[in-house]
This record gives sequence, structure tokens and C-alpha cells, in this order.
Amino acid sequence: METLHFKILINATREKVWKTTLDDATYREWTSAFMPGSYAVTDWQKGSKTLFLGPDGSGMVSRIAENIPNEFLSIEHLGEIKDGVEDTTSEKVQQWSGAFENYTLKDVDGQTEFSVDCDMADDYADMFKDIWPKALAKLKEVAERE
Repeated sequence: METLHFKILINATREKVWKTTLDDATYREWTSAFMPGSYAVTDWQKGSKTLFLGPDGSGMVSRIAENIPNEFLSIEHLGEIKDGVEDTTSEKVQQWSGAFENYTLKDVDGQTEFSVDCDMADDYADMFKDIWPKALAKLKEVAERE
């Protein structure tokens, strides 16, 4: 597994970027870079189960490992959902289960630095090296527009 690192400066407050990142409507907008129509089923609270789903209802089963509002969010990916069935135990899933995706927000010269550190199975690293910068550019666009 490889840990990928990305960051972008956004001309908005940490509070604004945080809200844009997690509110349902804007979450759907910026995460469309990963898959159009994707969404999250969660309350974003520490310990909460979280489903990251595509339009067909397939996706990932995760848990919010930490939530420090306007500063840090840690998501632990536990498994996948396919055809309505959650899988957290198969050999395929065990190869990446326990991977983390962490968001860190910092004030930098009147802007917000949004950093992402995510553990990635080697099979998917190249794809996400291409997609994450697009998603962050979309997050920046949405946060600065709002």
C-alpha cells in the first residue's frame, strides 16, 4: 500500500472549506471528479459508519476515525458494497481494509491549505494520482464560488 499526498490552497476560510467539503450538495459536486453522482451517507461524527456510494448504490464501507471540525477529518475504509451486500472480510477487501483517508485544513496567508493523505492499494495509486488533483481543483472552485 502506498500513501498519496495532495494539497491545494483555497481562497476561503477553514470554516467555509470544511462546510463545502462535507455538506451534502457541495460534497456531491466536488466528488463528482471520482464518479459523477457519488454521495456519502453519514453524519461525519467520530465513530460513525459511513457509506461512500455511486449512483448504482455500490461503493465503500468506512468509519469516521476522527473529526476535529475545521481542522482534521480521518476516514478509515473498511470494505465495499456491491449489489447491496457489504463485504469487509473477503481476501480482496482485506488487501486494503484499514486504509485511511485524512483531510487537514490549515490557515496559510489568509487562505486555507487543504491537504489529503490517503492510503492506496498499489493497483489504484496511478488512477488516484490523476483524480485527486481534479477533485481538489473542483473543491477549490466550489468553496471560492459559494
